[in-house]
Amino acid sequence: EEVGKIFKVTRERVRQIEAKAIRKLQHPVRSRKLEGFLDNVTASALLGLEDDDGEDM
Repeated sequence: EEVGKIFKVTRERVRQIEAKAIRKLQHPVRSRKLEGFLDNVTASALLGLEDDDGEDM
């Protein structure tokens, strides 16, 4: 509902957009493309958890 207010669309339209996005993300070709991206994001996030001297926080 909050998203709908921000973008001035109904709750139903938000639900429809969300459902379509999930279907697209579940498509095998798109899933494979996302795997590499997510690996990079995860690695970057893990590196960000280390402080300046390279030790875990």
